[in-house]
Amino acid sequence: MTDEEYKKFLKQFHKLSDRHILVAETDMPYSDVMKVVTLSDKIRKAGNELIGLMRKNYDQLMRTKRYRRLQKLYGDTEDKDKRKTLAKQLNEMQSEYNVTWDFCRKSMIPIGKKYGINAVFALTKAEDVWRGIEKCLYGNGKTIHFSKYGELPCIRAKQINRGIPISVKDNKLQFKISNNIFGIRVNDRFQQDEVDAVLSYLANPKIIDDKAVDTLVEDAYCINTYRPCYATLVPKLIRGKYRLYLHLTIEGKAKPKYDKNGDPRHIYGKGMIGADIGTQTVAYTSNAEVGLKNLSERGNSIQTSERKERLLYRAMDRSRRATNPQNYNDDGTIKKGRKTWKYSNHYKRLKAKHTELCRINATNRQLAINEDANHLRSLGDVFVTEPKNASKLMKRAKETTVNSKGKFNKKKRFGKSIKNRCPSGFQTTVEKKFKVTGGVYIEVPNNYRASQYDHTSDDYIKKKLSDRMYKLTDGTLVQRDWYSSYLLYCYDCRTQSIDKNKCITEFDKHYNKEKALITWIKANKIKILNSGIKVA
Repeated sequence: MTDEEYKKFLKQFHKLSDRHILVAETDMPYSDVMKVVTLSDKIRKAGNELIGLMRKNYDQLMRTKRYRRLQKLYGDTEDKDKRKTLAKQLNEMQSEYNVTWDFCRKSMIPIGKKYGINAVFALTKAEDVWRGIEKCLYGNGKTIHFSKYGELPCIRAKQINRGIPISVKDNKLQFKISNNIFGIRVNDRFQQDEVDAVLSYLANPKIIDDKAVDTLVEDAYCINTYRPCYATLVPKLIRGKYRLYLHLTIEGKAKPKYDKNGDPRHIYGKGMIGADIGTQTVAYTSNAEVGLKNLSERGNSIQTSERKERLLYRAMDRSRRATNPQNYNDDGTIKKGRKTWKYSNHYKRLKAKHTELCRINATNRQLAINEDANHLRSLGDVFVTEPKNASKLMKRAKETTVNSKGKFNKKKRFGKSIKNRCPSGFQTTVEKKFKVTGGVYIEVPNNYRASQYDHTSDDYIKKKLSDRMYKLTDGTLVQRDWYSSYLLYCYDCRTQSIDKNKCITEFDKHYNKEKALITWIKANKIKILNSGIKVA
């Protein structure tokens, strides 16, 4: 194999291999942490300056009727040649109005120099800004937003030898930013295993790379090299003090986790799992067990925390109104136009409390989601669910409707529930978990209609959203979410539809489990949101 071929295969390996991130706190002194925080704020300001420039160009581009017409024509036509011609015209217009990656990158160079930012960090920030512009151009984005004061962007260098270079000293990883040399705090066995794997690679990079290329060429398989790809510094404000975390992106799959006895922490099951993910709950059916639980919940503390969040926010609003009466109309709405806001010390204390509580709640949500995903993976290796629709449920209703009493129905829908329970985040985590661990993640087609099918009559029966407990045609009372999960469990991979024979043969077994589950929920007085299960 020639050097050119070797480099080509190595590059291909880097593209194909998995990556994961090791998160560890740095051992920097607080004075150095504050220097990094200052740098992060400079990157934020530089990014905002670039956003202002790109946003102006993007808005000017979108104002032109020709561009909007070309977009519409591109979306309507299916002819490949026409689409190619239209795409070329769209790209030409983007170049004309300076809405290109090249312009974005070059514009960041003087801005980065103005703020005294390392060129690598500036380029990374430019990439982030351009990703936002791309989402507006080609995705569902509407506009690109500025970063607020207090939001600290991560400091990322996409090359391990520039910006935040890595080195080894006394068999420990060392990093450098500007003139500050620092290490990381290794707190548990998993982190130690990861660090040891990285050190092993850095000791013999050529040998491991050769092995990776040979395996790719001969077996078409990517081994875990544990090559450190790049480092990212993430400052966080925790309980009023800044703490600095290092996110080290590593090539390969993460090391397995073990408990204190040396046993694997996560066991991977076999079999089918059907899950109905709602706005606040998840119901699942597997061969091992059935379940119905609230999303993003660890214990019963989350509802208390959500209430505290609301109370603090209301207190902040009262304080803001008291100190800025000139900014409000008589009916309580905020006046239009430019305004000056004054914040009392009381308001600042409330805001700090609210921010800290939001941070804790967000962390708890993420931990709860991870725990639930790991539990589901222990039940089976094929996860079947419906496509994500949380973003649609967040939108306000368009049509104005009137209820039976003649009053207007509210247009707001499930925004708060989705914010507090994160159904899409849960679904994304489960998808990643199953795919990374060798499982299968399946989203059923839209015509599957698990919530409407009745296997006893072999028919689709439309139900009201308020009907949480539902009687099948033969009189069997089932919890609606669980029954949907059961129908997803009866998914036929070959026909991509409901396996009716499986529905009939396995229903009694799982129905008995569902009854036992509801009895247990009632006995333990667990409040499952929007389930229809009444708890005394």
